[in-house]
Amino acid sequence: MKKSSLINYVARKLLSSLHSPSLSSSNWRYYSSSSLPSSSNSSPPPNNKLFVAGLSWSVDEKSLQEAFSSFGEVTEVRIMYDKETGRSRGFGFVNFSKENDASCAKDAMDRKAFLGRPLRISFALEKVRGGPMVVPRLTNIGNAGGWNN
Repeated sequence: MKKSSLINYVARKLLSSLHSPSLSSSNWRYYSSSSLPSSSNSSPPPNNKLFVAGLSWSVDEKSLQEAFSSFGEVTEVRIMYDKETGRSRGFGFVNFSKENDASCAKDAMDRKAFLGRPLRISFALEKVRGGPMVVPRLTNIGNAGGWNN
């Protein structure tokens, strides 16, 4: 079976099963953490802590602070290191004293090269174990695709 035919078959099977009693709302589980924002926006809300990914292994806290300090007062810089090798894991966090400074730094530095590598910058999320998750319980829809229920 061609890949596109298989995709169409699975899509039709799933759409037809949406009206099945087995997919009623009572078969869905919702897990939530009250510390996360309730907005439906997929990007995290602005705050004064930036998540910085794509760091070169040669980047240290001092060079990262110097790169971001032109946007405002940097209160903390943390680079995450591998416990076994001691080498940088390629990401870290930069805290600013003001939210507006963090926002300016994010806009200016995101996707810009720093020591030969493009940075990927976003607002950091609160450290939460098990964020909100919707988990459907699919029962009695057949064995489409060979998966077991």
